[in-house]
Amino acid sequence: MVTAIDAFWSAARAEHPELPETPPEGWAFGATPEHADGLLALVLAGTKTGTASSLRDYENEQEPVPAVGDLSIILDGAEAPRAVLRTTEIQIVPFDQVSAEHAFAEGEGDRTLKDWREVHERFWGEYSEPGFAADMPVVCERFELVFHD
Repeated sequence: MVTAIDAFWSAARAEHPELPETPPEGWAFGATPEHADGLLALVLAGTKTGTASSLRDYENEQEPVPAVGDLSIILDGAEAPRAVLRTTEIQIVPFDQVSAEHAFAEGEGDRTLKDWREVHERFWGEYSEPGFAADMPVVCERFELVFHD
């Protein structure tokens, strides 16, 4: 049986034959379907070229931290595959040292560092099992859009 991810990956490889045969992991931005759809829309518009994650969440879930060159299939709020991203840069810094440049690259809100900090403090306080701390390690990821439906 061909899954939605298999069909999507086949279409991506038809346009980009250099992509590997095996599809990468699929995941959605944020913690809710609304987050996923809103952040995906920013990616597809070219506004969002970065994201941030709690290093402690990766450690708690025993998931590998993204690395430069990694590919991801981005899912929408209904868990349908919509985009392929390639990681171009990773920096791990304390929350209170995330740069204004990175906040702008995330493309959310008014794109200021102040807004980024408020949104992410609230997000990690609500959705991260380890919670929020001003010095918590944050994985700042930059990416490029490789393919979308």
